[in-house]
Amino acid sequence: MKISGLFKVSLVASALVLAGCGGDIKVTPTVNDTSVTNSNNTTTNNTGGATGGDTGGDTGGDKVENPCTARTVAGNEVQGAFEAPHCVYSTSFAGKTLEIEEDITFKALANGGAHIFDGAILMGKNCNTTLGCTVEENGPTLNIEAGTTLAFRSGEAIIRIGRGAKINAIGTADAPITFTSANIYPEFDIAETGPQFADWGGIIINGFGLTNQCTNAERAANTCNAESEGITSHFGGNNNADSSGNIKFANIWYAGSGPREGGDGDDLNSLTLNAVGSGSTFDYLHIHQGFDDGIEFFGGAANIKHIVVTDTQDDAIDIDAGWKGNAQFIFVKHGTVTTKKDVSFYDDGELKTIAAGTPGFMGNNGFETDGEKNKGADYSEVPASNPTIANVTVVTTDGKSIRDNSSSQAAKFDDAIRGMYYNALFVKADGANGTDCLEFKDSDAAANAEADVLNFNNSVLACVNNFKNDGETLPGGEVKEEWFRNGGSSLVLNTGEGVLAANGFATNTGAEAITIEANNLSGLDAGFFESVDYIGAVSDKDTSSDWYKWVQKSLAAIAN
Repeated sequence: MKISGLFKVSLVASALVLAGCGGDIKVTPTVNDTSVTNSNNTTTNNTGGATGGDTGGDTGGDKVENPCTARTVAGNEVQGAFEAPHCVYSTSFAGKTLEIEEDITFKALANGGAHIFDGAILMGKNCNTTLGCTVEENGPTLNIEAGTTLAFRSGEAIIRIGRGAKINAIGTADAPITFTSANIYPEFDIAETGPQFADWGGIIINGFGLTNQCTNAERAANTCNAESEGITSHFGGNNNADSSGNIKFANIWYAGSGPREGGDGDDLNSLTLNAVGSGSTFDYLHIHQGFDDGIEFFGGAANIKHIVVTDTQDDAIDIDAGWKGNAQFIFVKHGTVTTKKDVSFYDDGELKTIAAGTPGFMGNNGFETDGEKNKGADYSEVPASNPTIANVTVVTTDGKSIRDNSSSQAAKFDDAIRGMYYNALFVKADGANGTDCLEFKDSDAAANAEADVLNFNNSVLACVNNFKNDGETLPGGEVKEEWFRNGGSSLVLNTGEGVLAANGFATNTGAEAITIEANNLSGLDAGFFESVDYIGAVSDKDTSSDWYKWVQKSLAAIAN
């Protein structure tokens, strides 16, 4: 799948037309601290100006009302500048040194307008409780209405939802919310490059849930302050039922970063869920062309449903630090891009550059699954990650990714991971370069597989190469292929031919090679899991559902 310079997406009453050219971007950070203030020298800007309000242009000499969001900073009202049809917000409105402590709302703008940000949006106060501060449990809410677009102009620009704060971003199927690069708009694409991965930082949500990045004693003393990756903030606590808000019917495009100052693994993802509790849900998301993971969990128990991840450079779904959530209807497709600008990043301490015009593969693992950051008696209250995941499709390539030369795989199991998969379909049609579908990276994870606390049920491995280091057995001698077959519940085909419908994403429910039945999921949590009669993320018989149309629309948005 190759991304063209023209990227069209339907919004409420108009289309975004995205253009692409050349240029440079660095994703290496300039700041990695947690110090913030609500003080600055901004003056009231109700009458216009580049850093504040602007009454906008005119029609026939009449003054146009400024539709941009306003808030109070250091006692002064600061409002976005209306540059019709867009609202532009400088770092005097929102940035890495300003924490927003009141509810704030962004509404859909007319004529395809977007809210454009120079800096970060930091909701709520970040607090390391060992330093004497107190977390406000009923913090501010970031409200984003259906059909709204938020676009960012910096690789340092993130949306960070602090502990106690919330995000309320509820779109609709016809009017999704979009978080994206400002480079989709020619008037803000100064270098004339068009949008690309790492154009902005992504969304970080910090919750009060459980993570094995903290000890039992730290939780008891209210000093659990795990540090987020990429740009440091703090998360964690005692409440896996906590809510940090909800995101539904939303696109998250061109976010993330490569390794930052902390080295490998210190990245920004498209959506990072740090110890977010089950009170939050994330439903109907399309995550496209992030430079690290699509969604990464660090503990907590948040649930995800109806998720499409395309051309994300690293892992589509990354699980770590004791995540206990549920997931259903996950479609992942790895693809290719041609870089539009030079991209520099650090790999093992060495600065590397991907030159503009470089064609390359996007995608490492569909699922990167890690059980624990720490283990032992001091961390016993939060055992290894143990999610329940149903109805997933991962379509891999036979390539190695631009950023770190890692293979496209369906899933990798590491760090004592546990979990149950139902109705999974993993596809690798081409394996000439020796890429595989599944990898056990850790002996503890392999032992969990043999003990049947990590397993696949009613699933299909449709891959020309099935296991990395094929032929190896699990620690007790069980052959990996027999483990996957799970007593005949699941199927190993050794080919990807014919398992997908002609549209390339729905399961071909009439495929003669698929001789097993789907699990109807009646034995799982009925409050979350929907009953199904097919294997994979999407059924070719369900073309009228919101989910089928969401996947179809997401893939159409990135097609040539």
